[in-house]
Amino acid sequence: MFVFVCAGCGARLTTPLSQAALPAHAHQKYGNGIQLPVLMESSTFAVDPEPWGPPWRTWEEIDADEAAARGIYAPVFALSDGAPGAIVIAPGDTRGTVLIPEKGGGYCCGLDGADGPNMACEACGLPVASRIDDCSLWQAVWLAPNAVRRLAVDNADAAPLSWAELMAEGKGTPPFEPIATWGSRLGLNHWWSWSPQWEAAAGRALAHLLAASEGRPVTVPDGLIAEVFQRALDALLPAGPPARRAVLAGPERPAPDRDADILLVPTHPQTGETWTPTSPAASAYPVPLPFGVWLWLASPEPHPPVPASGHIPDGILRDDPPAPRPRHLFRADLGMFQHTLVRLPAVRTPWLREILENLTQHMRARLF
Repeated sequence: MFVFVCAGCGARLTTPLSQAALPAHAHQKYGNGIQLPVLMESSTFAVDPEPWGPPWRTWEEIDADEAAARGIYAPVFALSDGAPGAIVIAPGDTRGTVLIPEKGGGYCCGLDGADGPNMACEACGLPVASRIDDCSLWQAVWLAPNAVRRLAVDNADAAPLSWAELMAEGKGTPPFEPIATWGSRLGLNHWWSWSPQWEAAAGRALAHLLAASEGRPVTVPDGLIAEVFQRALDALLPAGPPARRAVLAGPERPAPDRDADILLVPTHPQTGETWTPTSPAASAYPVPLPFGVWLWLASPEPHPPVPASGHIPDGILRDDPPAPRPRHLFRADLGMFQHTLVRLPAVRTPWLREILENLTQHMRARLF
């Protein structure tokens, strides 16, 4: 485990933390006026390898070769000129920090970090982090990589869980959940919707599915996987050529068939490693899914239970009513789709570039 300390004076700024993979939804902006929960689990941290946050440069200010060197292969509105390697933690894991009042910019309901670091080391005053809690953003504290140092607090790191141990834990992510908004006269307003985490995961995976399609139709298994992906695939890909076949693959599942062209596989929640198959499907294109989303697709529960208050003793079964189904068809997260697609070299092909340039039309068709 590690703690993070101020690079200026060495004061401790966090509780002991274990490293985890950066969540797929880390930079998601969801809806309008939505109250999202904390991004990171308590006692964990993740590192974003890409620059993020101010200062920003618009696409017109960026040379195409410079963008390609950063792994960006198609136009975006702007790119961050911040330092790469920002560390994200749960707000409750911070210690020895204070808010900087003059850096309190936000959209309407809280802080969004647009003014730069808004938290300082309490001991020396060095700006060290950005607190994010505005509406429609995941609540988090982002430690500035050039303002903190990481120190080990024990002699050995705990080994990441094996795939078998992760399967035994069985921590799946339900596909829909109650969504809360700010600003209702009667307090918080709730409704049941598709999970923001699923929408972000699907946005990333859909970009990979299109790149793996090679401009041909793609079929996915029936059921929840088809509900999430097939409508968008049918709308965005041509109907003529022979289809490429995508299947769900991963730990404790049967080996994929030889004719599987694309594999929907999990990523490790601690290391970010993508599960890889052995032959004969080793050459298939792997499409990453967060482990919790993949596990629910691989072993769906009959229905997500409606949350209830109170503690149920071990061994006692509950008979909760099923959670209400969302009222609209599934839509992948547009921001995550675009963020992923521009980072895939395949986006240079004309037909994929055309999809990217017509995102407004696809939004009107409610694909995103």
